[in-house]
Amino acid sequence: MVLAVLIAAVVFYVADFLTAAPAAVSAVTQNGTAHLTLQTMASYGHAPDPDWVTYMAQDQNGNWQHTTIYKLPAHTLVTVTLYQFDSATGLRNPFLAQVRGTQGGFAVINGKPVTVLNPDLASHTFSVPDLGVSVPLPGVPSNAKNTCTAGPCSLSMAHTTIQFGFMTPGPGTYRWQCFVPCAVGFYFGNGGPMQTIGWMSGELEVT
Repeated sequence: MVLAVLIAAVVFYVADFLTAAPAAVSAVTQNGTAHLTLQTMASYGHAPDPDWVTYMAQDQNGNWQHTTIYKLPAHTLVTVTLYQFDSATGLRNPFLAQVRGTQGGFAVINGKPVTVLNPDLASHTFSVPDLGVSVPLPGVPSNAKNTCTAGPCSLSMAHTTIQFGFMTPGPGTYRWQCFVPCAVGFYFGNGGPMQTIGWMSGELEVT
């Protein structure tokens, strides 16, 4: 009897983990271009949710939502503006330091076009393997003043600004994630937010 209860509890936990997902945020579409505004921070900081590193997205009313599921139109140029408030972690694989799959093959970091980043300066990545898109996100300096401790973060706080564009394919659901193992307190930085939709991985719902 006890074994059956334990098995049921484990099954419920796994099912809840796999099926629970935050609400989606739709990109803002103007003049045939979709615009997606995101931010990353070291700590979400809103109990009872885990105090994990995370992404957030801006909805069509300009409010920040804690979600990593984004609705995008098919066969459309998507321009991404990403405000990065976390400090550098560094890349274990320098391959991820190269900007890939973006319009023009570059990203604009703090106003400067960049095709490759010093691996030691990376904090996170925005990577969509199915689309061949991957952009390294440089962290704020470790000695920066006025850093953000909990999201959503204000643009008056220390951050880097990353901008890039990519074309969406046909309709479908495309998984994206950060490929920097940045989950403090988990084995080798993996687990927790790294494998959980709503934190450091998510989906592009292309329609």
